[in-house]
Amino acid sequence: MNRNVEANFFPQIVESIIDNNRDFAHSAKLALERTGRYFVYEENDASKAHQTAQGLKPDLILLDIAMPEADGGEVAARIESDPTLHRIPIVFLTALVTKAETKSGLQIQGHPFLAKPISIPELVAGIEQSLPARAAS
Repeated sequence: MNRNVEANFFPQIVESIIDNNRDFAHSAKLALERTGRYFVYEENDASKAHQTAQGLKPDLILLDIAMPEADGGEVAARIESDPTLHRIPIVFLTALVTKAETKSGLQIQGHPFLAKPISIPELVAGIEQSLPARAAS
């Protein structure tokens, strides 16, 4: 089965990056798509994140925690309360934690998190660890 990482055509994984930092989101999108394994959609407006996820139904959502319109926790709660989206894995991206904390097994609101700044190999590893079984095969 194809994987989805919101953005590109004939992707293996469709992923959505929700981050108000346009430069980071766009750079990550381009780098992930260059691997040839992901199709990535970026959303820079947290207030539109739930609607975007409803339209795309990605295999995974990368979600920034600190955003001005709504924090990532609020966005995650809206997505989790939606019966059509609640099974989509969410991975938080944040500069509020250290890389050591990401390796500790702790979670934020029950979701794994990755520390920014992040390298593309680290990001890919975090994505692969969090993909649902249906997308990983």
